[in-house]
Amino acid sequence: MIDPSSLSEPMSLLSVQGMARPRGARRSLRFFASLACLGVLLPAGSGAALAQAYSPAIPARVRGLPPRLAALPPLPPAVANPVLQAEISCPALQQRVAAVIGAEAEVWSVSVADARGRLLADINGTRSRTPASNQKLISTAFALDRLGPDFRLATQLWRLPDGRFRLMGQGDPDLALPHLQRFVRMTALSSGASATNPVRLELAEEDAGVWWPQGWNWGDRGMAYGAPVTRLAVTSNTIDDAVMNPPARLRSLLDRTVANQAPGAITLNVISAREPLPPNAVLVHEEPSTTMNGLLSLANTESHNFTAEVLLRSAAGTWNEQEAARRATAWLQSQGLPLQGVRVSDGSGLDRSDRVTSRFLTALLLRMDQHPYARFYMGSMAVAGQRGTLRHLFSGTSLDGMLHAKTGTLTGVRAISGILQTSDGPRFVSAISNGATTPNRTIGRVMAQVQNVSLCSSTTASADLRTRYVKTAW
Repeated sequence: MIDPSSLSEPMSLLSVQGMARPRGARRSLRFFASLACLGVLLPAGSGAALAQAYSPAIPARVRGLPPRLAALPPLPPAVANPVLQAEISCPALQQRVAAVIGAEAEVWSVSVADARGRLLADINGTRSRTPASNQKLISTAFALDRLGPDFRLATQLWRLPDGRFRLMGQGDPDLALPHLQRFVRMTALSSGASATNPVRLELAEEDAGVWWPQGWNWGDRGMAYGAPVTRLAVTSNTIDDAVMNPPARLRSLLDRTVANQAPGAITLNVISAREPLPPNAVLVHEEPSTTMNGLLSLANTESHNFTAEVLLRSAAGTWNEQEAARRATAWLQSQGLPLQGVRVSDGSGLDRSDRVTSRFLTALLLRMDQHPYARFYMGSMAVAGQRGTLRHLFSGTSLDGMLHAKTGTLTGVRAISGILQTSDGPRFVSAISNGATTPNRTIGRVMAQVQNVSLCSSTTASADLRTRYVKTAW
């Protein structure tokens, strides 16, 4: 279970017409979308290939889905698309990092690379570790590549040929009561229904057996961070804690809305989301989520588990958890990343059977730095001393504002992986501990050594690097 003390700020509630909405660990998506636009602007590779998307869960006529999607550039060429090397090239930094970790080396994995793919330091970099929320680096990269930065989740109201209406969703984490009120109003207006001639509104939802990833601990499932993952999730299925029966809550909210707006005119029932939409159904109304920019920021800056799980399913084109994990793994393999010791079980990292290596995460960060949408990915990270789950860490130190990274916390697990800006260009760093005593302090000391570029001055060829790698200002 996540240590509550690791949360960046306490949870508070904002009441909206009888509903309570969690704040703190999860702010407005549109707020994060604007923050992400101010994030990292790093160089993108050229010559991106286009690829077909997986079939969306909602029919292809959804207006929010792009017709074609950008994919990562093809492997190599060596200079334009660096690949992480296997040999350590900076012995001085290697020695300093080893000294910082000291007697706890068995519980640590640390990998550091520069923008040309040179492995500057590596401690147990190929050892399989539990990543906690560093797992979100996988699901967000997968989603950005497959869906593109203009993607939005859609919640849609359809009129069926026989007069029924159906509400379908893709897991918008920002779905709220005002959206439901508009859906009820559109149903009543489009059908001409009345108390003497009611219309049926179907709520399409996944079966209860797949609301939680199988590997999530039962104790986590009742907490706000372990809320069930459903297609029609009002306030991400959280109030103070998790909403354990989301369709029942949705029906209750809709019943009250119908009673206020159109008494007796609409009857509700829940159907399986797997039931196909009949031919000739007509889209009546759509509520889009924030852009991918905002979704990425919510997942990576604030470490929102629900959003990360929805992004994994959306990118994979399936709400079958095992199939989504398989497709994510296949995508990772197609990028030429070192997958030995890597296992994808969920999209958020709450499943303790997830496994990564620090060398894999470093290679993933390096690879995404070359992506055409690199600035969206890098800009979605928390920032040391300033933003997200890193806002209270390393403030006032040399890392303040210079480390953009994803954090990960479970009991006994601490991980920070991201991009550290130095006077010699970016460093891609992954530090994972599974059992360290003071992990934040150790990570801070490791990062400070990485910032000391003089340790690697003889091997990084910084003048040559600056001529080949032009980075945009932060």
